[in-house]
Amino acid sequence: MKYICLGYINEKEWESASEKEQQAMMDDCFAYDQELIRNGHFVGGEALQPSRNAATLRWRNGKVAVTDGPFAETKEQIGGIMILEATDLNHAIRLLSNHPSMRHLRERGCWEIRPAADLEGLVAESEQRRGG
Repeated sequence: MKYICLGYINEKEWESASEKEQQAMMDDCFAYDQELIRNGHFVGGEALQPSRNAATLRWRNGKVAVTDGPFAETKEQIGGIMILEATDLNHAIRLLSNHPSMRHLRERGCWEIRPAADLEGLVAESEQRRGG
């Protein structure tokens, strides 16, 4: 089963870390990602640019309204996503618990893990309704 992992980070604290600290974390994280790939658990992932480069879209007054920045105003912003293949949620938790970012970020970030939704049936039903 696929699990979507959302990595949150305090961007201000990340930016205030030394270049050596940032490089050490990234080197450890990339090494663990390679281990996940070798073991067939890493499906995909992407780092995100800082939240200051984000845009949020909402439906307001009959049209799309665009605002700068992320939707939530919090200390921690989504820094990246990872998609894991795991047998169940506990397995995904064990895999991500060993991710070096947990040790490096300590209280400056966290991971949220959610099972991916299987939309295959809904897509098929929608295609039938649309004559596809």
